[in-house]
Amino acid sequence: MTAALVRAAGDLAEAMAGLDLRGRIRLVEDRIPGRLVFTTSLGIEDQALTHALALNKGRTEIVTLDTGRLFPETYDVWTETEAAYGIRIRAYAPERVAEEEFVAREGINGFRHSVAARQACCGFRKVEPLGRALAGAAAWFTGLRAGQSANRADTPLAEADEARGLIKINPLADWSRADVDRFVRDNFIPYNALHDRGFPSIGCAPCTRAVKIGEDERAGRWWWEQESKKECGLHLHGPEGDVAPGQEPAAFETPASEPSRAATPRENRRELV
Repeated sequence: MTAALVRAAGDLAEAMAGLDLRGRIRLVEDRIPGRLVFTTSLGIEDQALTHALALNKGRTEIVTLDTGRLFPETYDVWTETEAAYGIRIRAYAPERVAEEEFVAREGINGFRHSVAARQACCGFRKVEPLGRALAGAAAWFTGLRAGQSANRADTPLAEADEARGLIKINPLADWSRADVDRFVRDNFIPYNALHDRGFPSIGCAPCTRAVKIGEDERAGRWWWEQESKKECGLHLHGPEGDVAPGQEPAAFETPASEPSRAATPRENRRELV
């Protein structure tokens, strides 16, 4: 099973390489029988994918993980996207008991106490709901790009997710951020207003800040942690290593103020950060 999955993913990645975005999606839907799921974070890459999926009118389900700690702007673009494409994006929320127990034990922002606490928070807010979202799926679409961070530099167009027993599809893996911005601008795709205010990557509000000049795209995510630990657990290829002594986050760092730049009028769609 595993060997067949790896071989199928490799063949699919090779076939996807010469196609445009909508062609890549159609190829996956033609080749892979069974349930297909796209989990959108409502970030700019995922908005590009939602646009292509909506125009293709295929059979891929579009879902999202509503962690309960998202920015108001994220809920705004969620509403705008559903209205623009006439779709419903199904939400998977954290399991209530797990959330209540975590907050009672660690405090409302207890994820800042340690890497382990933050991973536990991501676990019940993201990883467990993702498991429910992908139950019975044959393929999982994501908006991952190789250029997003060093941790994602080897992201292929398609890969075997052996732990989940499915093929993970990354149709934007070889796109640059400029490619994404151009696609969104040219197609008048709704996008999160925070992208115009220095947030190239947007997650939960308490765990995301604007990036500083010279930082990579995901530097604003869990910025108080060491770089090698900065994934939520959704896209790990293997278990994260233990945190070395002295590497635990110290006192919480207050988010840097947002860069002083004029927000681009969304209706003009001329320039995205």
